[in-house]
Amino acid sequence: MPTKTTSCDCGSEKCAEKCCDKPIGEAIGKVTHYFADIGVAVISLDKSINKGDQIQIKGTTTDFSQKIASMQIEHDKIEKAKKGDQIGIKTKDRVRENDIVYKK
Repeated sequence: MPTKTTSCDCGSEKCAEKCCDKPIGEAIGKVTHYFADIGVAVISLDKSINKGDQIQIKGTTTDFSQKIASMQIEHDKIEKAKKGDQIGIKTKDRVRENDIVYKK
């Protein structure tokens, strides 16, 4: 019985969901600051996002996915954010300024 294989747009023979060369999803913003002491990234949004959404943060040396457990604007907890907002989220790994944030 043949197995279904989907190669990535980048030319890799890996399944597109496992390819490390190409982000999965739509770009929704970028990291503008990272507070290393508390592990929080400030993200400037180009598109809307909701608490619970799965995101991928990708940069030159950054590439991981996580679920948004909570978001804040100016220390106020929010459930959703819109284009133009600057949000703070706790990240599971270090990020860097100008890393791109993708919504899966």
